[in-house]
Amino acid sequence: MNIAIAGAGLVGRLLALNLLQEGHRIALYDADSAYGEAAAGMTAAGMLALFAELESAESVIFDIGKRSIALWPSLLEQLGIPDAYQQEGSIITAHPQDYRELDHFIATLRAKVAEASEIRMLDAAAIGALEPDLSQHRKAFFIPHEGQVDAQRFMQRAAEYLLEHPLVTWHQRCGVERVEEGSIISGHKSRSYDWVFDSRGLGANVQLDDLRGVRGEVLWVDAPEVRISRPTRMLHPRYKLYIVPRPNHRYIIGATEIETEDKSPVSVRSSLELLSALYSMHTGFAEARIVKSVTNCRPTLRDNLPRIEQYEKMTRINGLYRHGYLMAPAVVEQALNEGIYKMEGVTA
Repeated sequence: MNIAIAGAGLVGRLLALNLLQEGHRIALYDADSAYGEAAAGMTAAGMLALFAELESAESVIFDIGKRSIALWPSLLEQLGIPDAYQQEGSIITAHPQDYRELDHFIATLRAKVAEASEIRMLDAAAIGALEPDLSQHRKAFFIPHEGQVDAQRFMQRAAEYLLEHPLVTWHQRCGVERVEEGSIISGHKSRSYDWVFDSRGLGANVQLDDLRGVRGEVLWVDAPEVRISRPTRMLHPRYKLYIVPRPNHRYIIGATEIETEDKSPVSVRSSLELLSALYSMHTGFAEARIVKSVTNCRPTLRDNLPRIEQYEKMTRINGLYRHGYLMAPAVVEQALNEGIYKMEGVTA
């Protein structure tokens, strides 16, 4: 089949990778370049925070996330970057004055899903055994089964793979005005396809009236004096700082979630809060170098849950909010099974 995908971010790339396995011919349309400089999927830390999101999310996020974690290794293997996946658990800690909030956070997780019973408390000795550079903390919790995907490596390698593939045509810097059943309207011209997918994120706001952007801000730091090997969080009354390690002592730092579609540079207030929390996590960050600050907006629907809409010759996927890498593979699998694969009698 000749298939078009409007929006070649995280979801669009996953759609293309899955559809190519069935031998379909793919046309990708995106207002961005193939390397996704403006994509939310390129800004993301790629956390697979299966449990940690449960406190403020529906339990369906847990179920979707568990399936996605099972799917990620084969997707990265397809791209030849299996080492872009890590599933060694995560750590969450807090300052002593916030231990009550930390205990409440863990109790909430345990009340929502039975699997959260595997979360275990760590004292200073246990923290030091697991992450020696965090041994100054007296109390933390280890959350198994969580991990990360190196989001930037995935986005870049997926671009290279798709650009090189003989069944893919990539229309770069080609905005889409509308996606209709069986057609893409771009540059005021309509092109027909056997099936079309709309995965434009915020680019679909003209056709989804309850779609909004939620701003996120991240800092990239190089910290040669710090050796943290797994995603780590600092619980705070106003935010949950996360630190996600990358190779060569680089860390992605974030926490902010702001109800605005403003994509201007990181604010002074956010920078101060992120950096002060970072220093309190590990004093070695004092000599870290800030190498990048990035903002972007996550596509979010009214209920903060992903949505799949199926039509004749069209599927629309949107609203992954802050859970993109945790949910996208399973959401794409469900969309394909309920739409084009159902028509073909294929099961993903």
